[in-house]
This record gives sequence, C-alpha cells and structure tokens, in this order.
Amino acid sequence: MNNNNQLPLVGVRVVDFGQQIAGPAVAMTLADLGATVIHVDPPQGPQWVSPANAVLNRNKQCISLDLKTLKGLTQAMQLIDQADIVIENFRPGVLARLGIDFDKLRAQRPELITLSIPGFASNDMLRREWKATEAIIAATSGSFTDMGFNRVLMGIEPSFSPVPLGSSYAISLATSSLIMALYERAHNGQGDHIEVPVAAALMEGLSYNSFVIEGLPERYKTMREHEIEYRHENDIEMDLTYEELQEYLDPFFRTYDCADGRKFYCVCPSHRNHAKRALKVLGVYDELMAEGFPEVEDLHAPIHEWDGETSLGVYPLPPKWAKVISGKMKQAFLTKPASEWDRIFGETGIPGASQRTTKEWLNDEHTNKAGLIIEVYDPEYGLMKQPGPLVWFEHNASAFMQAKGREFVDFDTALDRLCGAISPLTQDLPRRNQTTSQEAKGWLDGKKVLDLTNVIAGPHSAAFLGRFGAEVIKLDPVKPLYDPLIGCFYSFQTDMGKKKALVNIMTEKGREVFNRLVQSVDLVLINAPERQLETLGLDSKSLLEVNPNVLFCRLDCFGGPLKGPKSDYIGYDDIIQANSGIMMRFGGSDTPEEHAHVGTLDVNCGFAAGMGMALSMYHQLVTGQVSRVRTSLSAVTNMAQIPFMFDYEGREPFNEASGRDALGNHPLSHFYETMDGWIFLDSDQNEFDKLKSLEGLTGLGDTVDRHEFLKHAFKQAATSHWLNLLRMADIAVAEPNSIETLRHDYSRIYDGEVGTHFGSYAFSIYPDHPSGHCFTQIDHYSIRPSRAVIRAIAPTEKFGHSTKKILASVGYSESEIATMIESNVASLGWAKEYLPS
Repeated sequence: MNNNNQLPLVGVRVVDFGQQIAGPAVAMTLADLGATVIHVDPPQGPQWVSPANAVLNRNKQCISLDLKTLKGLTQAMQLIDQADIVIENFRPGVLARLGIDFDKLRAQRPELITLSIPGFASNDMLRREWKATEAIIAATSGSFTDMGFNRVLMGIEPSFSPVPLGSSYAISLATSSLIMALYERAHNGQGDHIEVPVAAALMEGLSYNSFVIEGLPERYKTMREHEIEYRHENDIEMDLTYEELQEYLDPFFRTYDCADGRKFYCVCPSHRNHAKRALKVLGVYDELMAEGFPEVEDLHAPIHEWDGETSLGVYPLPPKWAKVISGKMKQAFLTKPASEWDRIFGETGIPGASQRTTKEWLNDEHTNKAGLIIEVYDPEYGLMKQPGPLVWFEHNASAFMQAKGREFVDFDTALDRLCGAISPLTQDLPRRNQTTSQEAKGWLDGKKVLDLTNVIAGPHSAAFLGRFGAEVIKLDPVKPLYDPLIGCFYSFQTDMGKKKALVNIMTEKGREVFNRLVQSVDLVLINAPERQLETLGLDSKSLLEVNPNVLFCRLDCFGGPLKGPKSDYIGYDDIIQANSGIMMRFGGSDTPEEHAHVGTLDVNCGFAAGMGMALSMYHQLVTGQVSRVRTSLSAVTNMAQIPFMFDYEGREPFNEASGRDALGNHPLSHFYETMDGWIFLDSDQNEFDKLKSLEGLTGLGDTVDRHEFLKHAFKQAATSHWLNLLRMADIAVAEPNSIETLRHDYSRIYDGEVGTHFGSYAFSIYPDHPSGHCFTQIDHYSIRPSRAVIRAIAPTEKFGHSTKKILASVGYSESEIATMIESNVASLGWAKEYLPS
C-alpha cells in the first residue's frame, strides 16, 4: 500500500449481489478505487439487460450462482467468508429468505460490513414490498411532479425524465458510508450494517426542491414565480410555449441562439464580476451603462435601503431591466458560433457552455484528455468509452483511470481472487478487535474540517460530514462575492452544523489566521479551479509547509484526473447539465431545458466530495500518506447518466426517451391517465404475458398498438383499482406524488433526531430557526448504520456568528480579535439581517 501507483482500497474484498444500477454501481466505484470485487448474477443473467452492465461491472470478476440451490448458496457463503464488504439492493428480506442473513453473518464475524440499498426503507411498512424500480421511486417521491417553474408554466404534468437521480445519489451516499465504515473498522475492528434506501437518497438529493422558508421576502421571487401566482389568482391557464417561457428567464440564466444555429447556456447570475465580464465580452456593457443601468454597493442591505432599483449581481433582475439586457445579449450571441463562445467564456472566467448531446460529451476532446471519459476493453462490446472515476488522488491520478473490462470467471477463480487480496487492515484486525467493547460513536468523531467553499456543491459536502461527527469551520470573506440568493438563501442547508467566521485571508493578518486554522484541522476543502490555488496558498507545497499532515479536497466544474483544455473553466451545475447532454435529454434537442431539480448535480457532487474526504482519511490511517483528493461536477454527471453514458463501435443510436413530451421509456414503462388521475406503469417484455392476463388488459395482444391500447384501458377505472391490481401481480406501478404532499404528511417539529425511524420520508420543521423564519427541510436520514451514530446537525447560523469563538480557539486574545474586527480583517456579519429583506 505504500506504493504510490496503488489505489487506496487495494486489499478490500467485496461480494456484490447487486442488480439494476445502485448496487452494482457502488461496487463498481469501490472496484475503481482498487477493491477486489466479485459480482454475482443469477443463472439467467442480470435482471437488467443493457450494455450499461459493461460499465457497472468493470474491474470485477463476474460469476453466476443459483442461490435457490444448496450448491449455489454454499458457494455464496464461501465468498462471503472471505469478504470485508457484502452489497445487495433487493427488496427488504429477499436475500435473507434465500439464506444470506446479514444479521447472522455479522454475529459470526463482527468485522464484516454489509450494505443494503432497498428502493424504499425496510421500516416503511406501506411501501417496502413494492417493486421499486427507478421510475417508481421517482414518481412516488415527487420527482416527476415537482419538475420546476418551467413545466408549471407550460402546463406539463406529470413530467418524465430517464435520468436515474435516485440511484445516482444512492451511489455516492452508499459508497461514502462504506468507506467511513472501513475507516471506523480500522480503529476498532468492528464492522457495521448499513441501509441506504434509494427513496431517501433521492429526497436528500432533491433537498433544494423540498425546503420551505415561511415569510420569504419578495426579492427572492423570480419572474416565473410571479407569473405562476398571477395566473393562479386570475384563473389563467398555464400554457406558455417554450419560446414564450424564455422571456420569463433571467438574462444571465438562460439559453441563447448562436451564429451556427447551436445554443449556448449562460449561467452567471448572483455574482457581480461574472455578469460584468459576460456583458463586456459580449460587447454590450458600456451601452447598458450609458442607458442608466443602476449600481448598488451593498446587495446584502435590505432593498428599501438601496440607492437604485437593481444592480449587476442581483438575482432575479426586475422585468424591465431583464428585457433590456436579454435583448442585447440575444443579438450579441448571434455574432459567433457556440464553440467560440465556449472558448471566450471559459478563458475569461465566465460560467457558460454550449448545449450538447451525451454522445458529443462522450467523444469530446476535453472529457477524453482529462480522463473524465476513459477507454475500457469489454469482452462483449470491445473498446468502449466509459465514465472516468468519481473521485481520485492528485499524486497518482492516472492510476484511477486504468479500468479493466469485466471478467467472466468460474467460482474457484473468484474465490482465489478474494483469498489472494489481503490488506494491512485485514491483517491487523485481531489486534484492533481488542477495542470491540468501545461505545458506538460517529464514524468521523473528532475530525476537523476547514471549509473554504461557496454556492452549493462545496459547502454541501462539508455539511454532509457533520452528521457523522466531523467538526466543520466555515471561513468566508468579509465582503460577500454573491448576492443573498446564493450567499444566504442556499446556506440554510449548505452550512448546517458549521461554525462560521468571516476573515479576509488576502491580508497579512488574515493569512496568519488562515495558517493557524490550517494547523488546527485535519482537512481543508475548497471548490475552485487549479489556477486559483497558488494565490490562495492552497497549492500542495504551501499547504504542507503550514501543516505537514493536513489532507486536502478540491472540487470544481470541468476537472478530471488529468489536464484538459477546459480544466480551468469555471462553472456551476447548469453548465455541466448543458454541456453533457442532460438539458437536451430533458427538454429536447431543439428546445433544451435545465433539469428542473435545483442542485441536480451540485448536491451529488457534494456527496462525492464527502466520499473523497472519507477516502483520504481512511488512506492516511492505513498508510500514513497525506493525499489531495478531487472530484468534479463533470465526474458526477457521468454517474447521473450511467444508463446511457457509454459508446462503442456498432452502438445502437442514442435514442433514449427525451424531450418534455416523453412520458416514459416505452409503452410498458410509461405514464397513463386513469379515470381519476395518473399512474406510472414500469414493466417490460418479460412481464408481458402476466400483464395481458389481468382483468381489463386481456386484449393486450402482440399485434395491437400497445401504447394506444393501454391509454384507453387505464382510463376505464380509477387509479386505486389499477394500483391494487398491478401490485397484487407484482408489477411495478405508482401514483405520481408531489413533494408538497410528502412534506405535509411526513413533517414534524424538529426533535433533535435524524428521522430514520419514520421510514422512507421524514421532514423537520424549525419554528425557531436562527434566521427568524420558520424553516422546513428533509432530514439527513438516508444513511442508516446499525452500529455507528448519525447525528442531527444544528440549523445554520448567521455568517460571522462564530468569528470571535473561532479566532479565540486558535489563540487570539479579546483585544487582538477586537483589533481585527475594527480593521476589517475579520467581521461579525455581512448584513443586519440573516436573510436580507
């Protein structure tokens, strides 16, 4: 393990019983990190037949076992006897009924770590037995109903998206939990059983769609929200066309046509410098200023104190100025092709990207040079383009790209592979087992993190660690970079549990504060391109001179293991959605639309960075090595699109469901209107005979138009009838739910507990939130260990609230602190109000 060319999980042994996406993808991520993984399929092959299995099972040895026979079960138990980790993602109790009972296994081997990823929680008595496919979980969890303001204004409900968000979040969350369990086991020899329900993972991923701030000031409402309210109040139909909708979007947050007929997505609201740069490169800044566009110095002051009606950096802009600016920007974008605007925006430090397809992303120069897309030889499909690693270490990044195709082996070979994989950790377990009586605690108790991030992905990753016991110090500048929407509004979730200080680290005294903080923590976290690191003193040499043992995590937009043409381009969630094909898939190739969930990629990038930080801590504990771990929004989009994120010679066309008119994958996996509502049927050809034997569906023959037949048949009875009939036949079906309904049914006043005991859904209401607003949000409840403690972290404090406390903790006296505040090296707040009105 001391060889830099080795991966951090070399020697960790995994048995993967997973099917579909989530289970196999977690095991794939472990295999990408060096673990030895045996994947077990039933004799008839994988449940899901897709070329994506070549991706999901790379770096694994694949075998077939019939667990319903004594021989197959005996062989499975032999594999498990050699494993550190066992993974499954069936309905609760299925594997136990086949003879593989995790509780019994762990009673015999307490060091074993087991992971279950059911669709719905095992303690969700209403839904645990449902056939929980990706789409069923999405429909039940509000993912197809709460698809954003665009869909509301266009009158489109329900909506459908083939992007497997539930599994993509579960991949990062579940893998993180396994690495932290390994880290804890390295301390005390004890394993754990962990459950990560996909529905709970999805709800945490959609957290920015489901939270509510009561009494939200008007300044935060967009033109789309005002239009929705107006239409509701005046009983006007929601019927905007795509073209009409564009005029309700902020000019710095929308798609523009370019000279070559391609489209370019500009995303630079809420940041004064980005908006100004965009207007300058477009050649319209001086013209706009000459027309009297106002400037406001302090965007965090209440609006009634402003000396102008708006300013650059304000989101949303008022309709009057939004129309003026978008008109000028539309004309400017038509002067150059989208690829040229890509280069100009990227090199000038402005967030923006051309709209492209997934196929273009897979074959792009940057993604391939940067290692975001790698080539893997698969025994069935030959040379394939596949996603690169989800996280990697800087010191041996190329090692994380050396994926090998899946290998089909016999049982004896698989067993030999596991027996031959021995790590220092497993060799040392008997000695560590002396501490088994130690009281259970959080996996990261005692670890300290310095968080230098902003917006969503970065701060979300640090907050994620808090539930496991990590102490997080959030350090922000004394003058905010963003307007309150991003700076404060999003922080209600991104900064939970943190102690927050404001310090100008670009001053000599501020740099001293920064160095003392670095000396006091275990890990430093930032989201920034590499070119900014040396200026901030965060390059490897500078940081290790301050603290030789400090770990470092960086996440960015376009970064990969290697350098590519766009590695230093900045950007946000929406930039990668546009560039990687998600927007074209969601809205259609001619009318691309942002995937409506706020933080679609951001939140998962936060979870992935949390996984990377846990990995670096584990690696340091086992090897003594100090590492710099990385991930990016670009790496995360590959996981979000894993069912179609591959290419090879002879691949079938990229023709997955796309566009706002798509209501399913095919006629047997589709939304259908009933007599009194909607259902989502998620079946396939294997169940066709069973489906057509049901009352009311017997005319579904091989020669009829399946979509038209089912469209007519389902309208003949109520939703409840079809739900009962199809579930009795064990055919996947769901009624589309709304997040609002879930929040209403599963909210409680905050009780200091993580709501894992409530099943698949749990919200907390904070009537005494530090902001002064009543705040409701989803619990941090998706990771459910049996042994380790998960903590409900405190609500977010105001920026600068803990400045004095943090400065005192690193040795500054009261008089020194007072001097720093007086000289504006440090500050106690950005504004009078927590959330500026």
